[in-house]
Amino acid sequence: MTGSDATDVHPRGCFITFEGGEGAGKSTQINLLAERLDAEHIRALVTREPGGSPGAEIIRHIILSGMGKLLGPEAETLLFAAARDDHVHSVIAPALAQGIWVLCDRFADSTRVYQGKVGQVDARLLSSLERVTIGCLRPDLTVILDLPVEDGMKRAAARRGADAPDRFEAEDISFHQKLREGYREIAASEPERCILIDASGTQEQVAEKVWAAVQGRLIETAHAAQVNPA
Repeated sequence: MTGSDATDVHPRGCFITFEGGEGAGKSTQINLLAERLDAEHIRALVTREPGGSPGAEIIRHIILSGMGKLLGPEAETLLFAAARDDHVHSVIAPALAQGIWVLCDRFADSTRVYQGKVGQVDARLLSSLERVTIGCLRPDLTVILDLPVEDGMKRAAARRGADAPDRFEAEDISFHQKLREGYREIAASEPERCILIDASGTQEQVAEKVWAAVQGRLIETAHAAQVNPA
């Protein structure tokens, strides 16, 4: 590698995903974290799923309008996979390669919970689609915001105001309870990647818990690696 080539190499950015049920506060917390990282002079990109890239945003409209549900759970899962493939290859992977931290509102865990646990889509299909769409890409940290279902639905209703509920907000309470159970199961099964955070406090209280997790698991670890390289 020449000297000029070396200057073009960036350390990989960290990939943080936010998960949780409707009304858990993912969008709020992801933006608060982006502001905190900016204050620490860490470049961060905020994105979302389904969506985040031009092609994926078109698919997002189809999914949230309810058209995907009419096609059945397997076909709807394929729509999510198509959106994720475009998002990963056109936005997430390039940003990480440039050393930018990527903060994503929902990712593969949402598919595991919404389409897998609740929709009963075969786990083998979900695994195959993950291999195709994300390959070896995995979040460095997944923040799962946990909130009682009734509280989350009230928050979601207040957020949308007079607008009609989307494809998932319109589901019944048992659907959302299964979602919560699914996320809690993921947090328990993958503690090295996931952190379960009580989202019932104020925005500021929750943000402090998120920041503590990011500092402890990513920022301090990165600093230690720089000071004590292998």
